Amino acid sequence: MPLPLALASFLLAASPTPAPTGEVFFPYTTPVVAPEVTPTQGVESYDPVGRAQLIAERIPRTWRGSYRPFGGGASVPAVLQLRQVTPLGQMVDLRGEISLAGRTSPVQGNINAKSNQLDLLILGTNMSTLLEPGGEFQGQQGLSLSGWLPDRLTTPGGRLQLSPGPAPSAASGSGGVVRGLW
Repeated sequence: MPLPLALASFLLAASPTPAPTGEVFFPYTTPVVAPEVTPTQGVESYDPVGRAQLIAERIPRTWRGSYRPFGGGASVPAVLQLRQVTPLGQMVDLRGEISLAGRTSPVQGNINAKSNQLDLLILGTNMSTLLEPGGEFQGQQGLSLSGWLPDRLTTPGGRLQLSPGPAPSAASGSGGVVRGLW
């Protein structure tokens, strides 16, 4: 390469170039900023307090099902009667009584309206060998399915499965058995 062309390319690369005027393309887009959330606005549109009030109004007062110990043994019938249901913020306070295999005991507990978690304590001591005092029922599906967590490690616990049922009748009639057509 001749010397004048080599010097010219060196001078062009070393000399500052003026900034172009007008619009210039840059391969960069400005990030879009999300609108700020004020303290009065919530990020969630879910209302656990409203759901707790709805649960307190509409929850069935009678639940029927069965209790089965984890350590084996026969399944026994279970009936849960809710006498008082009160919403307290996002919690629903439950008070009533539970009957397992013909033995009845008062219960107190709560349901978290946001997570549907149940904690149910047995207040009586007359459940004999089925449920020892000091344990509790805990569930993640409301009242429909819960597990008995005993106070001691020597007791295996059990499973309480309930579904909404009709209120117990005062006197059972001697009606016939209803059978399907086929």
